[in-house]
Amino acid sequence: MTTDDAPLTLSEPSAAARLALLEAQSDDLSPYEALTLALQQATAGTGALGGFVHLRGDADAGLRLVVAGGLPERVTEEWAHLPADRDTTPVRALRDGSLHWNAERGARSGCQGMVSVPLPGAHGRLGVLTLLLWQAKAPDAHQRSFLTAVARWMARRLGQRPYAVLGGALRAARMMELTSALAEAVTARDVVDAVARHVLGPFGADGLVIQATERGRMHVVGSVGYSRDFLDRHLEGIPTDSNVLVAEVLRRRRPVLVESTQEFVRRYPDLRGLAHPDKNAWAFLPLVASGREIGCCVVSFALPRTFSDEERTLLTALGGLVGQALERARLYDAEHDRAQSLQRALLPRALPSLPAATAAARYLPASEGAAVGGDWYDLIALSADRVAMVVGDVMGHGIAEAATMGRLRTAVHTLADLEIPPDEVLAHLNDLVEDLGEDSYATCLYAVFDPVGRVCAFCRAGHPPPVVVHPDGTVHHPEPVANPPLGAARPPFDIGEVRLPEECVLVFFTDGLVRSASGDRDDGVDRLAHAVRDAVARTDYFAPGHAEADAGARLDELCGLVTETLTGDRPQAVDDAALFLVHTRGTAPADVASWPLPADPKAAAEARGHVRRQLAHWGLDELEATAEMVVSELVGNAIRHAKGPVSLRLLRSRSLICEVYDGSLTTPRIRRAGQTDESGRGLYLVSALSRRWGARYMDDGKCIWAEQDLTDEGAARL
Repeated sequence: MTTDDAPLTLSEPSAAARLALLEAQSDDLSPYEALTLALQQATAGTGALGGFVHLRGDADAGLRLVVAGGLPERVTEEWAHLPADRDTTPVRALRDGSLHWNAERGARSGCQGMVSVPLPGAHGRLGVLTLLLWQAKAPDAHQRSFLTAVARWMARRLGQRPYAVLGGALRAARMMELTSALAEAVTARDVVDAVARHVLGPFGADGLVIQATERGRMHVVGSVGYSRDFLDRHLEGIPTDSNVLVAEVLRRRRPVLVESTQEFVRRYPDLRGLAHPDKNAWAFLPLVASGREIGCCVVSFALPRTFSDEERTLLTALGGLVGQALERARLYDAEHDRAQSLQRALLPRALPSLPAATAAARYLPASEGAAVGGDWYDLIALSADRVAMVVGDVMGHGIAEAATMGRLRTAVHTLADLEIPPDEVLAHLNDLVEDLGEDSYATCLYAVFDPVGRVCAFCRAGHPPPVVVHPDGTVHHPEPVANPPLGAARPPFDIGEVRLPEECVLVFFTDGLVRSASGDRDDGVDRLAHAVRDAVARTDYFAPGHAEADAGARLDELCGLVTETLTGDRPQAVDDAALFLVHTRGTAPADVASWPLPADPKAAAEARGHVRRQLAHWGLDELEATAEMVVSELVGNAIRHAKGPVSLRLLRSRSLICEVYDGSLTTPRIRRAGQTDESGRGLYLVSALSRRWGARYMDDGKCIWAEQDLTDEGAARL
C-alpha cells in the first residue's frame, strides 16, 4: 500500500486515552488553555498537520480565530476572521451543525484535506474545531467519533458566551504582542504590518488605513483591504480640515466609532463618498505622539457591529501605541531617505560610455544601520581613449564612511586628471586616509586600460582583484601584487599588468558582495565567477551583431542578473556591497598610425605631410587644416623646448587624437604672450583648435596630446 493510499489511523485505545486525559483536567484551566490542550490532542490523535479553533463572535455571525497550533503565522492570518457568507469548510460546519470534510489543497500549509467539527452549545453552536490533514482521505468512523467527542469537551469548558470572555482575553494578549511588535518596528511600513497582523484578526476587522499629517494634508502611510485607486481618489493628500470626521478625531484626541453605514451617512453626510461599499463599520483612532496629533488610524469592518466597552478601551490604547511607533518610524524613514540621497549624490549618477569601455554597476546597502556606506566605483576617461577604473571600500558603513568615500572619490578624479601612474595615485590616497586618523582604513583597486596595446595596469591596496570574462566564456583570475589597505600601507605600491583580449568584461567588486555565510571569501569569488559565466551564457552577451549603442543596456542587464544570483541573502547582509562591470574593447590596428620624426626643424613639415596623407586615407579631409596646425605647433614645441626622440601618433576614434612624444619631462604651460612677442602663442592656438588637450608622462619622456571633434560626415564614416 502506497503512502497516498494509506488511511489515517486512529486506534480506539488511543482515542480513549486522549479523551480520558481531557476529562481528567481540573477546572483551574482557563478557557484558552483548555482549547489549546484539546487542539493538541485532536491534532496528535489524527496525525494532522495542525489546526485551529474559531468561536462565533458576539457582534456578528462570523467566526473569529482564537487558538491555532502547528501552523505558520502566514497561514493562520488567512483564517483570522471568517464571515458567515464565506463558503468555507468551518462556516459550513457551523451552519449545518455537522462534521464537514473537504479535499482542499493548501498551497501555503501543504495540506491535502480539511475537516471541521462544530462545538455544540445549549442555545446554539459556539464555534468550530478545524484540522488540516496531510492526505486527501475522509475521516473514518473512529476519527469522526473522536473529533466529535473532543468538540463536545471544548464546548462544555467554554460555557454559553465563550467569545465574550475568551475573545477579550485574546484581544488583550494580542495587544501585548502588538506592543512588542511595534517596539521592534523600524519603518512606517513595519508599523502598518504589525497593526494589520495583530489587530485585524482579533477584532474581526478586514481593513486598515494609517494616515499621517504633513503640512496640513493627510498622506496614506499604508493600508490593508483598500484599492490604490480608492486611496488616491478619496484619502491621499486631502486637506486635514476638509474631512470633518478626521478633524474631529484629531481635535478631540478621542476615537470615533461608527457601527454601520447608515450611522456614517447620518453623522457625516458630506463624507458619503468616503464610505467604502465593502465596509460597514469603522473605528477612527487619533494618533498622538510627543503631545501633538500626527495622524489617524482607521480600522474597518465588513459587517455592521457594536463595540463593547472593553473593545473601546483597547482601541483607545491602540491609537496611543501606534502613534508613538509611527512617529519613531517616520523619523527613521526621514533619516533613511536623507542617507540614501547622500549615497546617490556621492556615487556616479551615470557611468560614461567611452570608445574603449562601457560600464554598469550596482550598489547594495547593508541591511542593518544606515543604508549608506563606503563602497564606491568609477569609470574615468583619460587621454588616447585610455580609461581608469576604480573600485574602493571604506571600512565600516554609515554616514561617516560615506563622507570619507566622497572625499576619496573626489581625490581619485583629481589625480586621474593628472594622468599619473596607478601606484602614485594610491600613494596620494594613502596619505589622505592617514590624515583622517588612526581608525580610518580603506581598500582600493585602481586600473588603467590602454586600448591600443590592450594592456591593463592594476594597482590594489588591500582590495580583491577583478575577474576577467573572455568572449568564449572562460574566466580568468589575475593576481596583481597585493598591497596593504590605505591607511596601513607604506609606499611604494606594486603594479601588475595583464594583456586583455580584443574585448572582454572586467568584473570588479567589493568584499561585501562575495563574503559567504562561512566567511570564506574564496567561496564567494567562485560563486561570483559562476554567476557571471552563467549570465553571459544566458544572455549570449558576446554574440556578434549587437549594435554599439545597445552595449550599455546589455551590460546593465548582465549586471542585474549577476546581482540577483548573488544577493539572495542580502536581507541579512551586514556590509554594503558594490558590483562594477566594465566591457573593454581594443583599438583596431587600422585606427592607429605612428611615425618617428627627426630632431630638427624639418620635423614639423614632415609631420604635416603624414597628417594630410593619413586623414585622406581615413576620409577625414575636413579636419586636415586644423589637424595640420595643431600637429605643427606640438612638433615645433618638442623640437624647440624638449629633446629626442620625437614621434607622432594619430588615433581615429569618436574624435581625432593627435599625440607628439618627446624625451623631456618638462611640463608645457600656456603663457600670456605680449603684443610684441614673436613666440609663446603655440599652446594657446592648440587649446583654441582642440576640444581638450594635455600631457602625460612616461619613464622616458612625455606625450602632448590634443583631441578634435569629428564632423558629422566623419563620424558617419566610422
